[in-house]
Formats: sequence, structure tokens, C-alpha cells
Amino acid sequence: MTDSADVPTSRPMDGWLDALSQPTGSPGGGAASGVMLGLSAALMSMVAAYTPDEPAAVESADRLVRLRAEILRAVEADGPVSADLGAALALSADDGAREERVRAAAVDAAQSVARLGRLGLALLPEARTLSDDGNPYLAVDLAVATEALRGGLSGASLNLRANLQLARRHGATTPMLTSLAEDVARLAEARTQVGRITAELSERLD
Repeated sequence: MTDSADVPTSRPMDGWLDALSQPTGSPGGGAASGVMLGLSAALMSMVAAYTPDEPAAVESADRLVRLRAEILRAVEADGPVSADLGAALALSADDGAREERVRAAAVDAAQSVARLGRLGLALLPEARTLSDDGNPYLAVDLAVATEALRGGLSGASLNLRANLQLARRHGATTPMLTSLAEDVARLAEARTQVGRITAELSERLD
């Protein structure tokens, strides 16, 4: 069986989901959050493509193509990082290197999922643009996209908080984690803003 750490997001969906279901943690929750962000970007791209006469939507479509590619690269990069963290946690408590290994791996994992979160933040203005200027007949598709965006942001935030907690438990100092802790606050605010957009779109469906 192929090591799930080597399973790229380009593998057919059933293969990737099978790898996700295995007790390896690679891919894991961080990568799954990134896939939700990728789904959001793809759906937004569809809405933009159905709005060819609106310059703002056309420009958004170009940015969304680039963002989706960046998200998928970040998802693939997260797998080995997750595997390293799992390997560090699996070390014996008697191993003198365990504390440092877990601390370093937890910080790396936090940085990886923070990268995904920041890419999710970059999708927020695209959601607003398409809510304002996108094809009104695709409001439901955009609403699904914003729900996926909120799910991806929430997943990234949860994973980031868990990794930061683990890093602190194993000796990481506040200066090492300050910028990552700030990302948690940014993700929380973004989730609130995405929720407002989704609510606005939902009202158009009644």
C-alpha cells in the first residue's frame, strides 16, 4: 500500500479520501481543511466564469486560479509535516530527544496550517466581490462556496490552535509563536465575515 504521506491531491478523489481515512494522520485534518478551501476556490471560479461581462468578476477569476493552485500545493506540503509530527509524538517518553522533536514538529505543523489559513483569508475578498458583482443566478453556488470557505477557515484555526498548544506544552516560548497566535485571531474574524456573506446570499434564495 502506498504511504499516505506520498498521496498527492492530484490522485483521484476516492484514493485521497481513502488515505485520509487511514490511521496515519497524513493527510490529516489540516490537509482536509485545505481541500475545503480548494473546493471553495473552485466554486467561486465557476461563479466568476458565469459572469463574463463584469470586469470585477473576470479579474477575480484570474486570481482564483492562482489561489487554488497555491492551496493545493500547500495541501500537499502539509502531508509530510503532519507525518513528522506523528513520528515525533510516537517516540518513547524515555527518548531524550522527544521533547525537542515534538516542539519543533508542532511549530512546523502550526506554520503549515497557518499557510493554509492565510490562503483562506485571501479568498475572503473574492467572495465579497462575487457576492456584489457575480451572476445572481449562481447565488446558491456562491453560498456553498462561502460555506466551504468557512469550514476550511474553521478547520485551519482548530488545527493551528492545537499545534500551538502542543508546542507550548513542549517548551515553545511566546516569542516563537506570537505571529502564529495572531493568525488565530485573523482566522476568527474572517469566519465572522464569511458568515455574513453567506447570510446575505441565503436571503436571496427565499
